[in-house]
Amino acid sequence: MDKKQVIKHLEAIATYLELKGENAFKISAYRKAAQALERDDRSLNEIDDVGSINGIGKGTKAIIEEFIETGETETLNSLVEEVPKGLIPLLKIQGLGGKKLSRLYQELGVIDEATLRKACENGEVESMSGFGKKSVEKILKALDDASLRPDRLPVSYVIPIKEVIESHLRMMREIEDFSIAGSLRRLKETVKDLDFIVATDHPESVADQIVQLPMVTEVVSKGSTKVTVMVEGEWNISVDFRLIEPDHFVTTLHHFTGSKEHNVEMRRLAKEKGYKISEYGIEESESGQIHTFTTEEELFNFLDLPYLPPEIRETGEEVSIESLPELVDLQHIRSDLHMHTTWSDGAQSIDEMAEKAIQKGYEYMAITDHSKFLRVANGLNEKRLLEQNKKIKEWNEKHSELTILSGIEMDILPDGQLDFDEDVLKQLDFVIASIHSSFNQSEEKIMERLMTALESPYVDMIAHPTGRLIGKRDGYPVNLELFIDRAAETNTIIELNANPNRLDLSWNWLQVAQEKGAKVAINTDAHNFKMLDDMKVGVQAARKGLIKRETVVNTWSMNDLVRFLKQKKGD
Repeated sequence: MDKKQVIKHLEAIATYLELKGENAFKISAYRKAAQALERDDRSLNEIDDVGSINGIGKGTKAIIEEFIETGETETLNSLVEEVPKGLIPLLKIQGLGGKKLSRLYQELGVIDEATLRKACENGEVESMSGFGKKSVEKILKALDDASLRPDRLPVSYVIPIKEVIESHLRMMREIEDFSIAGSLRRLKETVKDLDFIVATDHPESVADQIVQLPMVTEVVSKGSTKVTVMVEGEWNISVDFRLIEPDHFVTTLHHFTGSKEHNVEMRRLAKEKGYKISEYGIEESESGQIHTFTTEEELFNFLDLPYLPPEIRETGEEVSIESLPELVDLQHIRSDLHMHTTWSDGAQSIDEMAEKAIQKGYEYMAITDHSKFLRVANGLNEKRLLEQNKKIKEWNEKHSELTILSGIEMDILPDGQLDFDEDVLKQLDFVIASIHSSFNQSEEKIMERLMTALESPYVDMIAHPTGRLIGKRDGYPVNLELFIDRAAETNTIIELNANPNRLDLSWNWLQVAQEKGAKVAINTDAHNFKMLDDMKVGVQAARKGLIKRETVVNTWSMNDLVRFLKQKKGD
């Protein structure tokens, strides 16, 4: 349980009350309690009495304590039963907040997508005050867009599904080995469906267990070599399970991992050497002898190739690589240089994030809460930032197992200025600059904003450089060639944001960054403990971009990083 979960629960109660048309003061009490918790710099574990926080009354205190103790509250459970379930998804429609949706529910009987569409099409919505023809057009378009399942789903959507399925497969004793395959194993940014390769001597039994998995909504087909099911979620997604003999596991996994282009090139290379390669093994053309392998490394070595990690089996060009440099690996990571705490919009305190970093074996880390411009994230002004800086210094004096760098994620403002003056920035160890606003500006203006940050000797890194959210928004217009050139020239680090929603900078531009000599940091941008684990996905994305270990600054020792940062400042 963390503070963010409590805040989310309070906001959910407020939303349900709003949909019911309850008293505005009652709704406000829950929102005020959520805001009070958000503003408090302490984590949930550090707050002895939530009732002592200004903005939290007796009623909301009782709700918070019940939720912390049991993980649920009777209040929200009752509201969920009382409010039509079909209303909640409608809150995602832009411009249709709780108040407006409550009116549609109370006055027109709108309870789901179908009734909302009907009310829009027959003119009832347009006739209500606060709505109009344009509002109705926007609502109908949003309903049409929401009903269309994207052809390919964002990687952030499918990773949790993959992990749940894997947890069930681990429990099946008849399975000798299994692995995700396909585009997700290659860490494509979007995925059409999921493919699992399962090694077993008991395919019928395993197939029976797979179709009984709790997330399965439909069994498309079931046989002794392949099972296809649909699994539940916001969007239905198809999952194939290929049940194969253990001897063929490696070659089948390779076959169903590689892109079409990779497999074509592998078949071409095998043919040149007198072999035929397939999911069953590598067959000698003359004798017909079939070779199988215990690891994929053995398979590649058999064809005189270096081991090609799954992430890079994409274009087919990788098959021509004679030798690979040492690509960054999770074990190389020594720090995380972008994370948030309760001082802004994070769920945990500095102490708690530091403890997790120690558990991960990190040597150092940076605390980089939001700056004052981002009020919605409780951003730090100069006074609070320097107070936090002092706290971090005190922490470092008491601990030797980890060093915390004092930092900030500072907004590059819409007018091109930076959120803090140089006299404040020079007191920090690590300064991130990023864009969180005015995405609709011209490329010229966006580049002007980015260049301001790149030219500052006190900006160490640009975070999530394009602002994209995979499958949700494209981000702002950036001349990435020019951006990367200037980052390399000014020794400004480019972030690979490891959040699966972002993976920004993308893998193909990471290749360009490395070629031009720019430095990269792989960071999680963590707002809670769980997000620190996204480092694994970030490293995969870096490997897909063929990023070398030495290119990634958070594989360096802290002394080497500090030396690099001082060089930029001219120290």
